[in-house]
Amino acid sequence: MEAYLDNSATTRVFPQVQKLMIETMDEQYGNPSSLHSRGMAAEEYVTRAAQQIADTLKVDRKEIVFTSGGTESNNMALMGGAFAAKRRGNHIITTQIEHASVSGPLKFLQEHGFVVTYLSVDREGHISLEELQEALREDTILVSLMYVNNEIGAVEPIAEAAKLVKAYNPQILIHVDAIQAYGKYVIRPKRLHIDLMSVSGHKIHGPKGIGFLYLNEKVRIQPLVYGGGQQKGMRSGTENVPGIAGMGLAARMMYEQHEEQIERLYQLREQLIKGMSEIEGVTLNGALDRTNAPHIVSASFAGIRSEVLLHSLEAKGIYVSAGSACSSNKPAVSATLTAIGVDQALLDSTLRFSFGHFNTEEQIDYTIEVLQEILPRLRKYTRM
Repeated sequence: MEAYLDNSATTRVFPQVQKLMIETMDEQYGNPSSLHSRGMAAEEYVTRAAQQIADTLKVDRKEIVFTSGGTESNNMALMGGAFAAKRRGNHIITTQIEHASVSGPLKFLQEHGFVVTYLSVDREGHISLEELQEALREDTILVSLMYVNNEIGAVEPIAEAAKLVKAYNPQILIHVDAIQAYGKYVIRPKRLHIDLMSVSGHKIHGPKGIGFLYLNEKVRIQPLVYGGGQQKGMRSGTENVPGIAGMGLAARMMYEQHEEQIERLYQLREQLIKGMSEIEGVTLNGALDRTNAPHIVSASFAGIRSEVLLHSLEAKGIYVSAGSACSSNKPAVSATLTAIGVDQALLDSTLRFSFGHFNTEEQIDYTIEVLQEILPRLRKYTRM
């Protein structure tokens, strides 16, 4: 049996999405900027996808800016927002557990004169609204919070935090990294006072190399890519029509029978948590109830290096992650695990299991059986 449990890294593309993408490459391959019928047909795919995404958020399709993925969306929001607002101030607030595609741009901004405050989190990965309140200053221009943490699935209090910030100063931009949340939660940016929101296509059973930034029509940010002026000059360059079309369809499909799908993910999560909690030497990280995201389980395995266990599971057809896949080529101590206070001895013994549309109860049972089988053997022969 094979069990792909690394859906937070990337997902298998829906067959319907694959079919649509082939159609756009094989039949409707025009440039959306061309004035002839082939170009107009391609443009229709882009417009339709923007509308499909906008419908899931209850926003105007003109507020959707297509990018190459979540990393570019985060970079565009943070650097574009900060540079556009620098006349008002240079202070930015974020958390200690952000993805590298947020912490990286913020480090760059710090090198260019901006000041960043990093909020701490509790053992379940949640920020304190009181600490956020105390961090706000007259020169604060941007607050960036992830909706769902990519390693442990912690869900941040976005609604409460945004309300607090806007009450302090309505001009402060609210950016939300929703890359692990979109498709899992019903998100209404306008109701939540979100100005900028980043999403990636390949986390929702869509293609890689495509994403979008929700950009509130009242917000102005500085573009990072200049050229032909596509997408109202916000992101120049010929649009990735197959990727855009595929992501639009994937977005629509993720919100069809949404409650039933999320309930199924929660059941898979609870099944894995129950099985792991009965295995000696396993520590589960973050909140174990339904305040956590439905698709992520973080577990530490005493006495076994994460890389060793990862490859042992791979040999049995089970695919998981040792943290954020985006940073796996640069091994380092996880800022998230450190921030929530995971024991030093377990920092290099932690794996992430994440679920998607194609996972089954049988796969979870199989994973638990394999863990019960291999953990004693690995502990016997492995030295940390």
